[in-house]
Amino acid sequence: MFDRDRWQEIWSSLAKNKVRTLLTAFGVFWGIFMLMVMLGSGNGLKNGVTQGMGDMATNSVFMWTRPTTIPYEGLPRNRRFNYRNDDIQALKDNIPEIGLVSPRLEGGGRRSGNNVTRDDKAGAFSVFGDYPEWNLIDPSNMIMGRFINMNDIEQKRKVAVIGKRVYEILFEKDENPLGKYIRINGIYFQVVGVFTPKNMNMNFGGDKEQSIHLPFTTLQKAFNYGDIVGWFAITSKGTLPVSIVEEKASKLLRERHKVSPDDNRAIGSFNLDKEFRQMTGLFAGINALIWVVGIGTLLAGVIGISNIMLVIVKERTREIGIMRALGASPAKVIAQIVTESVVLTTIAGYTGLVIGVFIMEMIDKNLPEPSGQETMFLHPTIDFQVAITSLLILVVSGVIAGLIPARRAVSVKPIDALRYE
Repeated sequence: MFDRDRWQEIWSSLAKNKVRTLLTAFGVFWGIFMLMVMLGSGNGLKNGVTQGMGDMATNSVFMWTRPTTIPYEGLPRNRRFNYRNDDIQALKDNIPEIGLVSPRLEGGGRRSGNNVTRDDKAGAFSVFGDYPEWNLIDPSNMIMGRFINMNDIEQKRKVAVIGKRVYEILFEKDENPLGKYIRINGIYFQVVGVFTPKNMNMNFGGDKEQSIHLPFTTLQKAFNYGDIVGWFAITSKGTLPVSIVEEKASKLLRERHKVSPDDNRAIGSFNLDKEFRQMTGLFAGINALIWVVGIGTLLAGVIGISNIMLVIVKERTREIGIMRALGASPAKVIAQIVTESVVLTTIAGYTGLVIGVFIMEMIDKNLPEPSGQETMFLHPTIDFQVAITSLLILVVSGVIAGLIPARRAVSVKPIDALRYE
């Protein structure tokens, strides 16, 4: 393997026709280079989407009401109904698979103009009534103060947790907003926290940085919503599929609000677990397609090397005949040709791999870091194990590319090889 004469012979053979060698090697180089670029880009897309989901609880389902479409128990179709406060406890008591239940209510006024003011500053923002559990389902980073707690809920405190953009609009730069008051539709609330969202790809009612969280019970009382619940965010326990919870919750809520079991439109829902699984399957499919296309391109280059090795073997027929006549075994001849093929494939492929990884790393370093803004492309890097796997594929491909020419070389009898012109 480390015979100096053999390596000199390999180098001499490859260097004899530099243009042909370079063009042949380029096919392998381009195949592995494109494989690295496509894999890195696929990872960047996947990372961007998953990063955009932040720490969102993927075992979640969101359920709201819509007009009924089927008459039921003497009630007409197109009947509108609302969830109520007692539905919260009913869900917890009757569905043991439920992990968290977070009712939510959206306050009005944003669409009609500036609904939030402070001194001479004003803005139109989304206002939500929430439970503390909401911050476990759709987490936020508290950059100042705290989120809503159960004392706020039980005591119906007039406190508010505001988004970063709300803070920037209503307060001076570097001003401490904690303990200060803002006015929402004419009612004063004390600011107890400022947050930035951990994800921007999952929005519920507008830009999260331009939203305000109030205690759920406070919003109901302050703005005369009675015991109305806008919608529910529900999670399942542990690794249980949230679809089980969705089915049971839908059935329970239909029974409580006299909705026909056959009315599939009266209760709307969004199963995040189902969407997440579909997205995971999509990226698995994209990754598989990348490997198929990349390896196909690589094989095209390897076939080119195999063809050029056939040409080289044909050119060296007399040389091989002399080697055989001097006592070289078929195994030695095969090893010589296969080694040439592996060397050419490995050098070309390794160069493509290094350059491909380097370009992906440079793109990664020059991408702006996400700062709460939505991003669809992030960290397009190559996994180390993927790089090692690609190198192994290269070595095996080089061996295969050299075997066919090598077998042809030893199939010619020495006496015939010596007569070859």
